[in-house]
Amino acid sequence: QVHLVESGGGLVQAGGSLTLSCAASGRAFGYYTMAWFRQAPGKEREFVAAIVWRGDITYYSDSVKGRFTISRDNAKNTVLLQMNSLKPEDTAVYYCAAKSLGIETMPDRYAYWGQGTQVTVSS
Repeated sequence: QVHLVESGGGLVQAGGSLTLSCAASGRAFGYYTMAWFRQAPGKEREFVAAIVWRGDITYYSDSVKGRFTISRDNAKNTVLLQMNSLKPEDTAVYYCAAKSLGIETMPDRYAYWGQGTQVTVSS
């Protein structure tokens, strides 16, 4: 069982930066693949980025590649999402998620979810 809590969301102007944090508690955090998803009003939840348990393999959606960076610190049970060059279309509730085994991009493949944190990018 893994309990996830996101923080770091807020309001930022286009072109600005934010760093989201996901704090995990529970057993064997270091063995889970961790991911960030987002959901804008009226839209389906979409994959943003993921990182395997060792931290040496990451994967990004095309919409954030080159702007966002996912990282993890297994000693601190934390996953970060550094978001740069933010655009109004990045506005959404951002969720942290965990799963066993490898990276997948479908939300229903992830067993554990946080409550989400709102990111709003103004133009």
